[in-house]
Parts: sequence; C-alpha cells; structure tokens
Amino acid sequence: MMSDSEYSNRFVRRSRLVAAVLVVVLVTLLDLWATDAIGATRPVASERALPLGPAGLAETRSSRELAPGITYTRIARGVRSASDVFTVDVAFRTTAAEAGAVADRLRADGYPPQVIEVSERAPDDPARGPLGQLVRTGSFAAESDATALRDELAAKGYAGPRVVYTGEDGGATTGPWIVNVLEVDRDRFKGRLDAELATTIVPERELLTAIAGRTGALAALTGGYFVIGAADGTPGDLAGISVLDGALVSEAVNGRTSLLLPSGTGRRPEVAALASRLAVRAAGGAGREIDGRNRRPGFVRGCGGVGGDAPTERPKHDFTCTDAGELVQFTPAFGATSDAGAGVEAVLDATGRVLSVRPARGGPIPAAGSVLAGTGDGAEWLRRHAVAGRTLAVSARISAGREPLSGPVDVINGGPRLLRGGSPRITAFAEGFHWPESPEFFYRFGVRRNPRTLAGVRRDGDLVLVAIDGRRPGVSVGASFEESAGVLRALGASDGVNLDGGGSTAMTVGSALVSTPSDSTGERPLGDALVITPR
Repeated sequence: MMSDSEYSNRFVRRSRLVAAVLVVVLVTLLDLWATDAIGATRPVASERALPLGPAGLAETRSSRELAPGITYTRIARGVRSASDVFTVDVAFRTTAAEAGAVADRLRADGYPPQVIEVSERAPDDPARGPLGQLVRTGSFAAESDATALRDELAAKGYAGPRVVYTGEDGGATTGPWIVNVLEVDRDRFKGRLDAELATTIVPERELLTAIAGRTGALAALTGGYFVIGAADGTPGDLAGISVLDGALVSEAVNGRTSLLLPSGTGRRPEVAALASRLAVRAAGGAGREIDGRNRRPGFVRGCGGVGGDAPTERPKHDFTCTDAGELVQFTPAFGATSDAGAGVEAVLDATGRVLSVRPARGGPIPAAGSVLAGTGDGAEWLRRHAVAGRTLAVSARISAGREPLSGPVDVINGGPRLLRGGSPRITAFAEGFHWPESPEFFYRFGVRRNPRTLAGVRRDGDLVLVAIDGRRPGVSVGASFEESAGVLRALGASDGVNLDGGGSTAMTVGSALVSTPSDSTGERPLGDALVITPR
C-alpha cells in the first residue's frame, strides 16, 4: 500500500494488513480524502492541505512507491486567478520620495504608475520599517503586451524594466502550484542517499537527468548553489560547502545552513549551519590559513570566507568576493590538473611531503596527494616555506557550531534555514540573502515566488525532499521563503533548508524529469545533486 502524506505513511507502517475498504471508511469518518492506491488521485483534506493560497482550494495528490521506503507524490493545488496579470516593474527604491520621482516621470510620459510599499523584511533582519517602494506600470492578460511595454520604456531611457506576473508577487493568489515530493522512510529504505558531483569532478556542470542516469538513481534532486560562469570562478564549483564521504571538496560559506546525509552510518540526516577551516604548517612552525579548496584562487562565490576577502567576509548570496592573495588546495576531486595562472604551486604527496615547487599555477594533481596554489602573499608564503623533501602539514576542520563534523557524511550546501524544531526559522539576513545596499535583492529572492528546492527532516529522521515548480503562469507560480517553510512543515518536517532553486530546480524519478524547468531553454546543468540509489 502507498500514501501521499505523513499520516498515511505512519498508518501503513502500523498495519499493512488493513484492507483498502477500511481505509476508505476511516477517511470518510474523518471527512478526509487520501490516495489509497498507487497512482490513484483524490481530493485531500483541508487540514492536511498545503498552506498555499486561501484555505479550501482544490488540491489533488497522486503517489507511487519507487522502492520500499521511497515514495514520490505529485501535488496539484489551486487555479489561475483572474486578478493576476502581467505588468512591468520599472524601479525599486528605498524611500517613498525616490519612488515618487520615478512615478512622476512615468506619469509625465503617459504611463499611469503604481507605487507599492514592500513591507516584508527577512524575519531575522534587525532593521524595521518598509523594505522599499516598488514602482510599476501596465496591466495585461498577455505576456507579449507587457514585453512590448518593457521594450518601449527601455527605449525611453528607463533603466532595467522587467516583465513580472503578479501571481508571483508573494501576495494573495489562488495559484496554481505543482509540488513534487520525495519521502524517504529510514526504517524501510535500504539503499543510499548521496551527494554526487556533476561530471564526477568539480569543474563544469551536468544535467540532473544525466546525473540520475549514470548513477542508476531511483530518484534525484537539485543540490547546492554553484558557479555558473568563468567570471565568478570555476564553473561547476560549489558556491558553499561540499563534502563527499567525509572529505571536504569545497569550503563552506561560513555560517550558512546545509543538508547532511550520513549515508550508510545509521545516523539520521540533519539540517545544520556549518563552517570550515583549512590551515597549513611548515616544518619550522610557520603557519597560514588556506583560503579555499578546489576553486580558482581569488574568486569567492557567496563570500563568507577568510583571509581578508573584499568587500566582506560575511555571507553574501549571488555575489563574488575577491582576494588577491590566497592559498587554495587542489585535490583529485578537481580533476587531473589544477587551475592555471600566475602564482606558485607546491605539489604534495599523501603525507604532505613536498614533491616539487612550480613557478606558475596549473599542473598535474597527484592521484594520492594535492597541490597548494598561491597568489599574492599566498605565493610568497610558498616561496619561503615550500621546500622539496620537507613537509607541509595541511589540516581541515568542519564544524556545526562547536561540534566537529566527522565520519562518512555527505554535505550539500544550501540556505537559508527555513524550519527549526517544527517552527518557521528563516535566517535569510544572517545567511546573506539580504543586501543592505540593495534591499531589492531580498524582495526578488525571498519575498517573491520562485521555483524552490527544499529539504526537510522529520522528528523520526525521515527525509522530505521537495521541488516546487515556478515562473509558469497558469501552471505553477512557485513559493516565497515563508511559503516554503509552510510547505515543509505541512509535510511533517521539523527542520528544513532551502537548496538551490530558480532555474536550477529539478527532480527526477529514475532518470526522467518530473518537475518543469523554469528556464526557457529547459533543464539547467548543475554543480551537484542529491541521488537516491538502491543498495
């Protein structure tokens, strides 16, 4: 038997002998509806419905068991609202006076303006008062008409006008929504939950369907944030922590929440804020921090690093901090050769003994060793202390608060945290999803509805994985941070985290995509993924 909810999963575990007719009788007595056979779809009870839109919206679920302990459920909720339209956002300003000036200009040019105060801030933002003022114009049933207006405004000198759909604003709407859910019952599932690098090494990216196919996955989900273009570092590099079988592949955006998968250890998955610290010490005692692992020196995507990164060492999402003087360690997870460029490299064996010193960056990485690459003052440190035949002792520490992380754990980066102990706990400000100099960033990323990839852990250690389709007017409008927390909570999660979303959001059953990509070009290649495989 199968179910589409936490209640039904627990019911099935308690009594697999209960006949289907008894389930129907019980559902009737409770005035509920549920899926009572594989793939069967029925309306669900309002008390178990997702908290998306007003109560009472039509919601259907269809479920199927992919393997013992792995259930996939597709939830369809709501309908397109007749009041939702396409419009053009012209500007986002901090003050009402600034917004009024833009509105006056629009009015003078013959475009009736609308000024909307955005009051919602990140829940942990210490500032009070409105986040900003949004100026928009136009109201159209067809996106093409809004696009024509946007182009007209741009031609008249308005900077950066954009077409938006009001159903994605974050306010009242009836949707619709498509929510894809994978539930992992730890007691029944005997396979593996793993993080998997795209292309099997750090550089470059790979489609989720391709990752799922080559790993023989029962199902797969988008993983963490990553570098897309070379202007921000190494394409495919995880923009945050990555750990495979206990080995640090990419350093943390320190303090940002991630998903821990202790595969094969019997431990439960966890949602935790992590930090990493790497260091090197020469034979004579001279030590230095190592700024990163398996990335192009000088580029710190997501910030949250060490060693004087500019403009900040605090997390700053979708931003690349820089540092002209770094030490970066390259391991075989990066591939056959290190990143090429100016600087100095020390080639180390597995014990840290210096095999050679190279006068420029870019060369073979030993299969059982690593390369320390230095730029600026990092290069100067290597010139002084890296001597062939001597040892450079490299250490790496991963911690969750004061507790060190150890054992064969996999980690997928994410952020912000959405749930803690069964209650909403959205740490968007602390984790860099608010830019003080540009409040519009949080509005676009956290307040507005976007495609979302979510992971939640129930109190019993079962895992809930979610892909919410978005940016598809009439199909699925996506979710805000607040709505995402509500969805995880409604699905029984106690702790939850936001993973990479937007155009990256994807879920497969087998190697077939069950979510709908939001990019017009289709499925987006990723940096890593969460894969569920049989034993």
